[in-house]
Amino acid sequence: MFADFIPLFVIVAIALGLALTLLAAASWIGPKRPNKVKRTPYESGMDPIGSARERYSVKFYLVAMIFIVFDVEVVFMYPWAVSFHDFIDAGLVATVGVMIVVGLFVAILTLGLVYDIKKGGLEFD
Repeated sequence: MFADFIPLFVIVAIALGLALTLLAAASWIGPKRPNKVKRTPYESGMDPIGSARERYSVKFYLVAMIFIVFDVEVVFMYPWAVSFHDFIDAGLVATVGVMIVVGLFVAILTLGLVYDIKKGGLEFD
C-alpha cells in the first residue's frame, strides 16, 4: 500500500526542492541595495501614513457579513441544484420536501437582506 503513494511523495519532494532552490537563488543572485523607501511597508499602492490602528465603521463589518452569508448560500445552493434531478427521480414527496427546505432557507436569507437594507447597512456616504 505504501508503494501506491511513492509517486505522490516524489512530486511533493520535487515541488519542495524547486521552491527552496528558487528562493535561495533569488536571495543569492538578486540585487542587494536596500534603502529607506524599499524597507517601508507597502499596501495597495498607498503610502503608509498615520497609525495602523484606525477604527472601521460598523457598516464595513455588516457588508462583510452579508458577503459571507450569500457566499455560504451559493455553497449550499450549487450542490442542491446539481442533485435536483435525483430528488425528482425519488418522487413527489421528496421533491416537495426539498423545495420547502430550500425555500425556507432562501426566505430567511431574504429577510436578513431586507432588514439590512431597511437599516441602511448598504448605504455609504
